[in-house]
Amino acid sequence: MNNTKITQIDPLTKKQLLCEYNFNVLVFLQHQNTRDNTPAILNLLHRVVFESFKNTSQHYLHLQPEKRKPMAEALDMIIEEAAQQMKRAISHLEAELAKIRAGKANPVILDGIFVEYYGAPTALAQVANVTVADARTLSIQPWEKNMLGPIEKAIIASNIGLNPQNDGNIIRLFLPPLTEERRKELVKRVNGEGEQAKVSVRSIRREAIEQIKKEQKDGLSEDVAKEGEVRVQGITDKFIVLVDQHCKDKDKEIMTI
Repeated sequence: MNNTKITQIDPLTKKQLLCEYNFNVLVFLQHQNTRDNTPAILNLLHRVVFESFKNTSQHYLHLQPEKRKPMAEALDMIIEEAAQQMKRAISHLEAELAKIRAGKANPVILDGIFVEYYGAPTALAQVANVTVADARTLSIQPWEKNMLGPIEKAIIASNIGLNPQNDGNIIRLFLPPLTEERRKELVKRVNGEGEQAKVSVRSIRREAIEQIKKEQKDGLSEDVAKEGEVRVQGITDKFIVLVDQHCKDKDKEIMTI
């Protein structure tokens, strides 16, 4: 006798199938010995399974991370990676803004300057001790006296707008007071760095959303994908605000006489 048996589906499996197959009802039929195999019975069972899936659909989003299926875990990884990349974009912005002098001596303005040291480009901070002599003077003491020339040459080539004073023992950098015109130029530079940071953050957002859409094509449910996009946008908005705040603070520092 040709009969049919419906595979039992426990609650956890329901949740798993719900995630992986976009809430579609899956009924696995296997041939077993049973008396009833009518279409009406199968249709009734199909409806029962469908209602079971529908009733559990709202529970999936509230599962603990360790209980989510791989697709939801992949979504979390996409969002976390996007957040980390945005943090790195902010760190880069902070480093660039620190190099923009606001009238006060700060060794950070020498970051990014490399000196030829025995044929190899080496960070200035690794071949000399840089200190703040006073509010408008930086003092550079090379570890090796023969590095005075290369350091002086590197500072001039860096175009940071400062002329090194080499007395044969140390190099001094005197920071002149900023004129109103120069302050405005620096503010424009700050705003330019801010715009670049925003471009980076928005590019990261776009890539994250594209990855989420790819996961959706691979089986991630539309509702979960939309929730992921909303989360990405929320993170993006937070970092855009942070960019604006960094630039605002730097503008204020520059324009304060």
